[in-house]
Amino acid sequence: MNRGFDVAVVGAGIVGLGAAYAAVRRGQRVVVIERAPEALGATVRNFGHLCIGAQTGPAREYADASRPLWLRLARDAGFWLRESGTLVVARHADELALLEAAAGAGGIELLEARELESRASVRPGVAVAGAWVEPDLQTDPRTAAAAIRAHLETLGVEFRTRTSVGAVETGRVRTTRGRIDAGLVVVAVNHDIDQLLPDLAEAVGVVRCGLDMLRVRGGAASVSAPLLTGWSLVRYGRFAALPEATALRERLHAERPDLAALDLNQMYTQLPDGSMIVGDTHYKGVGVAPFQPEAAADLLLEEFEALFGARPSVLERWQGVYASGPDDFLVAEPEPGVLALAATTGIGMTTGLGLAETALAPRLGVDAGVLTPEGIRP
Repeated sequence: MNRGFDVAVVGAGIVGLGAAYAAVRRGQRVVVIERAPEALGATVRNFGHLCIGAQTGPAREYADASRPLWLRLARDAGFWLRESGTLVVARHADELALLEAAAGAGGIELLEARELESRASVRPGVAVAGAWVEPDLQTDPRTAAAAIRAHLETLGVEFRTRTSVGAVETGRVRTTRGRIDAGLVVVAVNHDIDQLLPDLAEAVGVVRCGLDMLRVRGGAASVSAPLLTGWSLVRYGRFAALPEATALRERLHAERPDLAALDLNQMYTQLPDGSMIVGDTHYKGVGVAPFQPEAAADLLLEEFEALFGARPSVLERWQGVYASGPDDFLVAEPEPGVLALAATTGIGMTTGLGLAETALAPRLGVDAGVLTPEGIRP
């Protein structure tokens, strides 16, 4: 059946869900088209770490816009989310120097080694100091997306799953189940932008980034919040842009060229069941091979043992894939009324809701609130 919608969203990942949420709150008739039966891409293959305080520039703007939306959705949709902040373990003087420089802008509390050890079970003597990044959140990515979708359905958003999109154009989406007419078409397919809008992907230099991750059970290993390391600091904008990051990056690459070759982000999050997510490596290309080298997993486990003092048991392994480009975000209108949105770096969960909200608000007007059985609620 083909009936008109105000907004058609292609893709049910976090950016697509954010677009649907922004539109339905403004009284729009919304349909979401998703080729899989549920979200199976980057939105569920991540740490569940909403790394707000480590961003800068547009990434920080989108992250700050995302934060209240995450809190509101967790309340209304009923999924697990905590205002955890983020811990950082400093294992060398140059890591501490970088944390001290970043802390000057606020939102970061420096910790003595014993304070860090009381919040994360790192081996005694490993940390020289630490830090806590205040605004960050944590969720379980495997349950959050499904809960948000269920909540959006109660608000009137229609989901058409197991439906592939062959083309998008002004006013319509062509799918394997027929044409869908809409006033605004939002394309939120992350790395599959190279399939649906290949000319746009090539023009802006979007490729694919693959990564390796593990879920482990590490005995007594525990963290009270997502835990970053020096390898993380040289990745995230708030830290990586500072002059102190140069010495840290040079030392890490000189001491551990094997980890540098993996483009490592050594970080950890702990889920409510006590298991820990460990990662992650990065490799980029127009295509990403599905084969995961066991040597990469071995190095991740060795670094876990070096930090926490025991080698964990592996519960699951997976490959993630996300869009990667020269800029952190893609916001483009390849045709009138067709809006392409993507986080083209690995911070989609952190920024995706805010990216969608910020992009759609000027087009759809003021948030009218959500219609509930009790009436309009802000």
